[in-house]
Amino acid sequence: MLAKDKARLGTIRLLMAEIKQREVDSRTELGDEEIVAVVTKMVKQRRDSIAQFEAAGRQDLVDVEAAEITVLQEFLPQQLTAEEIATLIEQAVADTGAAAMADMGKVMGVLKPKIQGRADVGAVSAQVKARLA
Repeated sequence: MLAKDKARLGTIRLLMAEIKQREVDSRTELGDEEIVAVVTKMVKQRRDSIAQFEAAGRQDLVDVEAAEITVLQEFLPQQLTAEEIATLIEQAVADTGAAAMADMGKVMGVLKPKIQGRADVGAVSAQVKARLA
């Protein structure tokens, strides 16, 4: 507020409102994992919006959404590198004994808690699919 950064302030207020709404809906106080899930969902929503705005040729709206993503990512844990993701995938495949696409659910079940908020689950899913194919 003191810095008069209206875009950052607005994004943080949106985040706080979403967290408060989830707390009211569930009638509990959210823990760290739930808050990370909320922030991750908000980032995903903005990425989807950016894709739609780019298709419509609305660069002004793309810039607003990209700025919001930048602010929201400050509240997420440090993102995993490609090498770390590959290592986690190999470990999950070894742990589950997965050998075919039918085992993808098992592998993702092991991976998802480890990567939640630290990597794009959709991209990791594509890598697992490629690994098992």
